[in-house]
Amino acid sequence: MNWYVVYTKPKWEKKVAEQLTKFGVECYCPLITKVRQWSDRKKKVEVPLFNSYVFVQLSEADRNSVFQSVGVVRYLFWLGKPAIVRNEEISTIKNWLSTPEQCDVSVDAFQIGDKITLESGPFIAQEATVQEIKNTHYVLVLESMGCTLKMNFK
Repeated sequence: MNWYVVYTKPKWEKKVAEQLTKFGVECYCPLITKVRQWSDRKKKVEVPLFNSYVFVQLSEADRNSVFQSVGVVRYLFWLGKPAIVRNEEISTIKNWLSTPEQCDVSVDAFQIGDKITLESGPFIAQEATVQEIKNTHYVLVLESMGCTLKMNFK
């Protein structure tokens, strides 16, 4: 079975994942913990890693079953077909979220445009291109995942 990306109403990611689980659909909504500040307090809240996206694993024939959930808008498409996410990419996201937040990485020897393979941290064994190097951070492009990664120095 393939992993598909479902586009949801804004701020409905967790509700959609909960509803789809009740309907028996295998789904994954990656969550991260952030500190949010209000005028009178700070609080840790779990927010989706990807706004308005939930990953669902089902067969091609069962794709319409996700529309039982009120918050589902549509599938995400790529080149005219529903976007399919590989199992390895879902595993990479899960591994990244389960690792401690501290990662020791150094890019002193790299230049902008270098192609590298990450040797530690949550994106281990992923190929990346160094896009930007600053005093406080660097930016890597993970082409296989179609995303840009900003890593801060400490």
